Amino acid sequence: MKKKWVWIVVLGPIAIALFITVGGEVVLRLWNWLLPTLFGWRQITFWQAVGLLALCRILFGGLGGGGHRSKDRRQNEDRWECMPPDARERFRQRMAERFGFVPPAGEKKEQ
Repeated sequence: MKKKWVWIVVLGPIAIALFITVGGEVVLRLWNWLLPTLFGWRQITFWQAVGLLALCRILFGGLGGGGHRSKDRRQNEDRWECMPPDARERFRQRMAERFGFVPPAGEKKEQ
């Protein structure tokens, strides 16, 4: 187990630096190739490209913490399993009235 942490500590910063360098360079080249020609916008520097990459990550990719969606889904499935059949049917009817669709009535699929 200790060897695993050593590799993470050694390779982690290298991987982050590589991602920033490659990602920034890709954003820089794409921006400077397309946007000044298409829209007349000015060219950007490498650090502006890295900032743009970070901004896109924040806006479209979140700030990390992956796995929350699957946890929420499990909690919702557990709630659904504990719900009495008449409450499930009322829920289905409300969903159909409000959104125009009905959640499936079948049992949970085995994985």
